[in-house]
Amino acid sequence: MKIKYIYGICIIAILALVTISSCQKDDYVNDGGKILSGRVNMTTYDYLKSNKKFDSLVKIIDQAGMKDEINGNITFFATTNYGAADYVSAKKQEKITQVGDENIKFSIADINPAELKDSLKMYMFAGKITRNQLNTEGRLFNSLLGPMNGITWLIKLRRANDYGTYLDYVDYVNFTKVIGTRDDLEANPSAIAQDRRDISIDCQTSNIITTTGVLHVLRDGPRLFFNAGKMAN
Repeated sequence: MKIKYIYGICIIAILALVTISSCQKDDYVNDGGKILSGRVNMTTYDYLKSNKKFDSLVKIIDQAGMKDEINGNITFFATTNYGAADYVSAKKQEKITQVGDENIKFSIADINPAELKDSLKMYMFAGKITRNQLNTEGRLFNSLLGPMNGITWLIKLRRANDYGTYLDYVDYVNFTKVIGTRDDLEANPSAIAQDRRDISIDCQTSNIITTTGVLHVLRDGPRLFFNAGKMAN
């Protein structure tokens, strides 16, 4: 137990050093799972704009005219360029199908601002939701998009053993789109139809406290707005 405890302390120290190094390099922290919180002396929008990992997201916010809302007293779950780029590619393919021309030029500027505005609100929650308010049981929220038929949002800590050799567990801030009832409370989750299963995404960075709100950064990969359309080649 003593050796495991010492190793655990070492890993925490290493993660802290990586955090400091990352902040100095590009002002962006990849959360190793333990509580890595930080305050930044800028608004949520300015923080996103200051980092190239959010270039596409910022363009989408601008196209939607949502800068002021992003800078409100809210908690925002942000998608990096990975998920945003796949979304734009899917919207391009949608346009290609409509016009029958695969050689069209298409960018974020061609997406309907009203559509983007409504969609962004699903990642926005009133007030400040920080790690210390969360637990592994989680809590259901309505986003700023308002009540949705059969859809709610579960925000919780997901406990994992990713560093089992050194730490007993790590807790990731988790963002889940709940379709109908919570899958994790069902007697047999594997029996749920694929299109009715909840969509769960861990945060790679959590608890960035800006001068206006709270920012959690979703892991790279999941497509923005949960879009599942075919992407352009």
